[in-house]
Amino acid sequence: MEEKIIIFDTTLRDGEQVPGCQLNTVEKIQVAQALEELGVDVIEAGFPISSPGDFNSVVEISKAITNPVICALTRAVKKDIEVAAEALQYAKKKRIHTGIGVSPYHIEFKIKTTPEEIIRRASDAVRYARKFVDDVEFYAEDAGRADNEYLAKVIEAVIEAGATVVNIPDTTGYCLPTDYGEKIRFLKNNVPNIDKAVISTHCHNDLGMATANTVMGVLNGARQVEVTMNGVGERAGNTSLEEVVMTLKSHKHLGLSTGINSQLIYRTSRLVSTLMNMPVQPNKAIVGRNAFAHSSGIHQDGVLKKRENYEIIDPVEVGVKESSIILTARSGRAALNHRLELLGYKFEKEELDEIYHRFLKLADKKKVINDEDIKILTGEVFQGEKALRLELLQVACGKSSVPVATVGLKINGEVHTSTATGNGPIDAAFTAVKQLINKTVHLEEFLIQAITRGSDDMGKVHVQVEHNEKTYYGFSANTDIVTASVEAFIDAIAKIK
Repeated sequence: MEEKIIIFDTTLRDGEQVPGCQLNTVEKIQVAQALEELGVDVIEAGFPISSPGDFNSVVEISKAITNPVICALTRAVKKDIEVAAEALQYAKKKRIHTGIGVSPYHIEFKIKTTPEEIIRRASDAVRYARKFVDDVEFYAEDAGRADNEYLAKVIEAVIEAGATVVNIPDTTGYCLPTDYGEKIRFLKNNVPNIDKAVISTHCHNDLGMATANTVMGVLNGARQVEVTMNGVGERAGNTSLEEVVMTLKSHKHLGLSTGINSQLIYRTSRLVSTLMNMPVQPNKAIVGRNAFAHSSGIHQDGVLKKRENYEIIDPVEVGVKESSIILTARSGRAALNHRLELLGYKFEKEELDEIYHRFLKLADKKKVINDEDIKILTGEVFQGEKALRLELLQVACGKSSVPVATVGLKINGEVHTSTATGNGPIDAAFTAVKQLINKTVHLEEFLIQAITRGSDDMGKVHVQVEHNEKTYYGFSANTDIVTASVEAFIDAIAKIK
């Protein structure tokens, strides 16, 4: 019988504290609904007393969500707790999350009080919160740097006061995994009433060990994990939901499971990335663009023979359609032959050797070899110009006007134009392009990167589109980022057969 680990998602609270990633109430509801569909158990919806916007978001999320517990954060202050209780009035299941600092740094330098006073204030806050809700979580801020014996006294006192969950945060990301695991085990063994509460982890990634610390916490007795999608959060971020979930799923021998529908992970990751305007790094575990991509010849050969040779997770399990075999100068004959077969070519060994020799020469000059390059290598050289090309692009936008774009595409030698509006110049231009093509495409990923620096910088754009459950990639670079974006979009569409 597997034991369940409670997934507490704080994307909308801790994750949303990242500068430039703030969401409006409508966007927060959209994320909350995606998290509910994903299967999270608790959604920390905000810090109600911090602003009217946060208060309203907790109210509206409470109305929109049915299954997960809705949690509101407070300090160990009566007014905070009262405001949180008011914000949670419409929640079907509600929790107040209150707490105070417990490390020597926080007690002496931040709060400027005594260890005894901290215990009193912590207990009073939990006791007061229990007047409003039955489910109260206590966070022992900076527990990662707190003395274990003192921490145990704090935890015993707050459980006695009515805490149902005790959160042991590594607030600064300081702990080593062994130390954090020992801290959780110490509490399990030395807090007399620990059986009356659930122990929760809340780890930050300042030293890159948030997931490792969280897993060690679970292995030592924690049964709730506080996480965010894509690991977004203060400074270097929080523990990634997707990493913990797939770690537990991959290590079935642990006898631990979650209620997460892992096939929705990739889709939820992309939603959060888009709404927060925070691209996922390509090499990010589980949800990065390269998480299931292989360019090394040895790896490609192994994956093509049996996926498990180099992949411990089937990409389909997290909502990615398939692994990617990326052709570069490091690719081997097996990968090239695989791509040739996908394109409908079949060659004998001698012919393949000749094509591979030419492939390596071209790959040394280009970073990535695409299907057009391969067709040229096999002798099927394109006659004339590309079937789809950008001929005209005009955009108009500004603070007080609706963005509008006019696009002219040369399609099989004939120019066609279309005009459309959008949320911005790029969205308007993409809409105009879609009006001109006889294909239904969905934009899966859109990434802009600076090549150098300065206002006259060259911008490189990568797009990923989906058509009939197949993925196509497009690239372009230009000092005009709107032009580069449209050209990359067209480049992807042109590859659809």
